Amino acid sequence: MKKIIILTLTAYTVISILSCQHDGKTEVQERDAKSEVTPHEEEESNRVSLTEEQIHSTGIELGQIEHKELTNSIRANGILTVPNQNKAFVVPLFSGVVKSLNVQPGNFVKQGQVVATIVNPELLQLQQQVQQLTTQIGLAELEVKRQKELVEGNAAPLKKLQQAETELATLKSQRSGVQKQLAGIGATQTYSSSIAIKAPISGTVSTVNAQLGSNVDVNTPIAEIVNNSQLHLDMFVYEKDLPKIRAGQLIHFTITNNAGKEYDASIYSIGTAFESGTKTIPVHAKVLGDKTGLIDGMNITALVSLNKSTVPAVPIDAIVNYHGVDYIFVMENQPSGSADTIAPKQDSHDHSTPETDTQAPGKEINFTRVPVAKGTTDVGYCEITVLTQIPENAKIVTKGAFFLLAKMTDTGGGHEH
Repeated sequence: MKKIIILTLTAYTVISILSCQHDGKTEVQERDAKSEVTPHEEEESNRVSLTEEQIHSTGIELGQIEHKELTNSIRANGILTVPNQNKAFVVPLFSGVVKSLNVQPGNFVKQGQVVATIVNPELLQLQQQVQQLTTQIGLAELEVKRQKELVEGNAAPLKKLQQAETELATLKSQRSGVQKQLAGIGATQTYSSSIAIKAPISGTVSTVNAQLGSNVDVNTPIAEIVNNSQLHLDMFVYEKDLPKIRAGQLIHFTITNNAGKEYDASIYSIGTAFESGTKTIPVHAKVLGDKTGLIDGMNITALVSLNKSTVPAVPIDAIVNYHGVDYIFVMENQPSGSADTIAPKQDSHDHSTPETDTQAPGKEINFTRVPVAKGTTDVGYCEITVLTQIPENAKIVTKGAFFLLAKMTDTGGGHEH
């Protein structure tokens, strides 16, 4: 019985040792196999293939790296401002109660246009003074005339004439003062308790602070008017870029929250001190051309044009970004001596023969993903520096590169078809 147990244990031990040796060899072989496959997989990971039909259906276009004259620029942030002389509060120069409001925010008004009317019964007293003084002036003029006649007839002393003339001049001065006071506050000289409040400048009504029946005075603005025709741009430039800035330079800018339209401005002044709490210097520019849609206080993103240089460039759509790296796609299997590798898709009106196609229908075309470094961007093109060697005059994808990137990432490197 003991012999049978010993033999059983011995056999089990031998089988375990052989099994371990076999498993060890298998793991080593698997590691060796993986090490042999890995370089191939890495090599294939930057490749993707499409048929000609897929290229046509996705709208992919081919071209070459071009040499373009692009403008170097500085990017900066800023804000739109209106000079103080182009902003005004609409205030009455005489207190009163608002009787009518003729504007609302967004309305355009011209200088001198009636914005509101107010009423104040105290106006009647000033107007009454004008009438009384006018009557007194009439009597004083008659007295001066009478005294002149008496002096000429030696019937009265000259002193009496002089007193009459002084009285007349005083009355006229008093009436002129009251008349100017009425004119200054927008009231008429006839009996009326209403005052017309007029716009001091032309522009757009930005706010209306009063309402019907509210009591207003010189400390209570009825509305505010902003004239955007003199919009300025305050741009903030870092110290390192300041030597590149000069008066007269052209700025292209867009609204930060709405980049759909581009505007122009011209630098006219450069600040001489840092903005509080920042290491930026304010640069002032005048907005040029159409100012539709621009409002005081809007944040902007600006590009300051510097100089032009001819550099290798591709359309912006030719560049894709994956995991923080920029790429372009280069076609691999370009037929030698052929300028156009992809024949245009034919329609019913195209009578060209099949021999004009440079690729056989259904044939797969390989593309390699090549890393690049981006530079200046201008007029829809971006300067690039190719980081790996590619053939001279190589064909690249100029439109629809994101389709290739999507297929590559979806298929795990583009080597599955």
